[in-house]
Amino acid sequence: MPRCRNVASWRDGASAETQADLDGLLNSVLPFAQQQLGTHGAFFPFGAVVTDDGTVRLTSAYDGAGTPWTQELLDQLYEGTRSQRSSIRAVAFVADVRIPGNPEDAIRVELEHRGGIAIAVLLPYRKRQQSPGIDYEALRGATAVNRIWT
Repeated sequence: MPRCRNVASWRDGASAETQADLDGLLNSVLPFAQQQLGTHGAFFPFGAVVTDDGTVRLTSAYDGAGTPWTQELLDQLYEGTRSQRSSIRAVAFVADVRIPGNPEDAIRVELEHRGGIAIAVLLPYRKRQQSPGIDYEALRGATAVNRIWT
């Protein structure tokens, strides 16, 4: 997992499996979100899970009603994932967000493991005005709310 400020200590109490699962999820979802931003300029929220056998699987939500709000899709992802919690061991939820009080946007990744760890990671970005592309800043992280294993 790329190192980020403010969450280095979560590793101190986490098992090797927990660390590997969360690292694997972040390393799977972050490049996909960056690719979607580069290609489409934005993306709808999506998720990923690590199943009991270690397989990483992407997940999405959509109710078919026009253009849904980000929070509605995240709520659907949370609910759908809660119903699977007995057969999965880690989750990631990814959204394109605006940082409050800041002109920057960010990719937000909420990571959670059934072992009790919950972290939120932000990757702030700015779309270039004069040339195509996106400039990314350093990852930022903090503890998060457990949504699946509460």
